[in-house]
Amino acid sequence: MPGKIAIVTGGSRGIGRGIVLALAQHGWSSVINYRGNLAAAEDTKKSVERLGETGECIQGDVAIKTDRERLVRDALARFGRIDLLVNNAGMGPRQRVDMIQVSEASYDEVMATNLKGPFFLTQLVAREMIRLVQSEQIQNPKIINISSISAYTSSPSRAEYCISKAGLSMLTALWADRLAEYGINVYEIRPGIIATDLTSVVKDKYDHLILEEGITPIRRWGQPEDIGKAVAAIAQGLLPFSTGEVINVDGGFHLSRL
Repeated sequence: MPGKIAIVTGGSRGIGRGIVLALAQHGWSSVINYRGNLAAAEDTKKSVERLGETGECIQGDVAIKTDRERLVRDALARFGRIDLLVNNAGMGPRQRVDMIQVSEASYDEVMATNLKGPFFLTQLVAREMIRLVQSEQIQNPKIINISSISAYTSSPSRAEYCISKAGLSMLTALWADRLAEYGINVYEIRPGIIATDLTSVVKDKYDHLILEEGITPIRRWGQPEDIGKAVAAIAQGLLPFSTGEVINVDGGFHLSRL
């Protein structure tokens, strides 16, 4: 019989990989969802297996309805249960441009991946979690949305990204409210400046802001494992009387300082 099972979207690299590995360190097996990089997904799977747990790579673009349906169907076929969904997959605009110039195509693409996908994937998974709870096959499943400090921090050169992450915060509140009666708690983890592919293109800028100007009280880059540890704490049930909670993992960026 399988142990507890997580679906982690965008789980092959970056923050997603950090989440998958942190869960494996605490006895969780994961469905490693990826959009296009099979090699990265397989590498993450091998790392999970070295930790003594099971990883299952399932390709799928969360922006596409049939891919979302297949992801859930294949996860259940493989493991028979879903104890945790981590909506981590996300993207920035392909080009950073002044919001006066943002195209509808860029807006639609970012919103489909970062907001529409998580909403409807959560809907699919929530239905299965309710069924599994009511049949006493699982207890206290959880859903975690990985948002960003961009949910409340203005970046006019990435307007569509900021809007999508602000929407993800409301999505967390709505699903937390709706699912509480079934014992399904929903959380938002809000990363700060994390060393990933997304931030590699602006490394010099953030090196200066973090190390020289002290934009974060904790003067270092965040790492994917920092997010993984927060997810693992929730997964282990260490916040049982919280739902809709926002957990900042940002080195203190959110603090108002004089």
